[in-house]
Amino acid sequence: MKFVRVYTGDDNESHVEPYEPDFPERDGTRTLVETATNVSFIKRPDGGFIDYHPAPRLQYVLYLTASVEIGLGDGSSILMERGDVLRAEDTTGHGHTSTIREGGICAFVPIGE
Repeated sequence: MKFVRVYTGDDNESHVEPYEPDFPERDGTRTLVETATNVSFIKRPDGGFIDYHPAPRLQYVLYLTASVEIGLGDGSSILMERGDVLRAEDTTGHGHTSTIREGGICAFVPIGE
């Protein structure tokens, strides 16, 4: 399981970096609570592709059963697999692509609204 943050850099391109969430609550076993406005579960079909797009809002994407490759403007990519968590912060700029490598379900959780 990995945690990844995608954000817009000064070059107006999306970039990714791994991050470790802080677990300051309950003897180091729980993160701080973030406000979530709703959740939606989306089926991703095998081989699907979404061209460059910024995230529509600040949100977490939880890869429950799907595997999705996130592509960046510099040609690099990162594979998000079952159990991985993406914090999508790139709400401006060129955005990223999404290529579904293994169809399945993702949960989208908008935060901070």
